[in-house]
Amino acid sequence: MSVSAAKPATKILKAGGKPTAADRIRQTANDLFYRLGIRAVGVDEIVSRAGVTKPSLYRAFSSKDELAACYLRDYEARFWQRFDEAVEAHPGNPRAQIVAFLKGAGQRASAVGYRGCGLTNAAVEYPEGGHPARLVAEANKRALRQRLRAMAAEMGATDADALGDGLMLLIEGAYVSGQLFGKGGPASAVAENADRLIDAWLPR
Repeated sequence: MSVSAAKPATKILKAGGKPTAADRIRQTANDLFYRLGIRAVGVDEIVSRAGVTKPSLYRAFSSKDELAACYLRDYEARFWQRFDEAVEAHPGNPRAQIVAFLKGAGQRASAVGYRGCGLTNAAVEYPEGGHPARLVAEANKRALRQRLRAMAAEMGATDADALGDGLMLLIEGAYVSGQLFGKGGPASAVAENADRLIDAWLPR
């Protein structure tokens, strides 16, 4: 089943609103999938923790696969919100934009309970092509790579594609090392290393 053919995701609950069964399922799944992994969490555990019935889940989501894709779309929306906030904070300055984004990413990656990037984790969990979760993860990573390359070109890099890909590698490395080292680990210096990498690719 492709993401485009999947059931539309339920709306994110507004502040002060009463959560519906679908809201509780979605929120519970988001928490469990991120902390434990998608494959490790069964439908029975989700409905039990959400306090709903299994038919309620399948009325809101066509399958566990679609619920996983919904979780990743929610995760991706938050990712791009943070990225765009960093861009908007430094209009016309792509170098400052990416450094600002990575300062926040480094802080999150060094926090207690950090489990890496949910999209990266999903790509590792589902190496096979065509799975709804994999499709969401792949689309995000491809879009990020294109955006980083475009930002590198705006900076005037001597090889924009190489710099963009280098920044991509730093970001993915921060996601993984954050889980391994936690506070004080390499992820906390990702913004500084990105700034040095950018400098290396700019014309002398």
